[in-house]
Amino acid sequence: MSPGGPDGVDWSGWQPNMLANLVFVVQEGRVLLIHKKRGIGAGKINGPGGKLEPGESARQAAIREVEEELLITPLDPEEMGVLRFAFVDGLHLHCTVFRATRYAGTPTETDEATPEWFTFDAVPYDRMWADDIHWLPGMLAGRKFDAWFAFDGETMLSQRIEWHA
Repeated sequence: MSPGGPDGVDWSGWQPNMLANLVFVVQEGRVLLIHKKRGIGAGKINGPGGKLEPGESARQAAIREVEEELLITPLDPEEMGVLRFAFVDGLHLHCTVFRATRYAGTPTETDEATPEWFTFDAVPYDRMWADDIHWLPGMLAGRKFDAWFAFDGETMLSQRIEWHA
């Protein structure tokens, strides 16, 4: 997307005003997702995650958020990609995506989230953010990426994904 592109976003000068992460625990062709109860995306299905706290790395925040939301600890989170979101309302979100294959504990419902396992071919994209169907299948398959999305509320205006070898 070039400056002044059809989405109106100057990606060359884009700077985030919020840092966050998502974590996808995968095992035997299944992914652990959450029914989000509050915050950005409440009512949607997504991976656990959230905002970074001051002084935290994306990896530290990812582990903390999964512990808070599902009462489990991801043991091997691997950085898979970065999502960049430009919302018309001014939110510029930088989200680091992690994939983990091992965890300690039992996924448990909390005030923030209800956990549910889905097979890769049954992920409910119609109940997720509009961008997820464009990058999540590749990431679940082990592909690394960088992505840029423009949104007006929950409506996706544009998307670009670069896959890495």
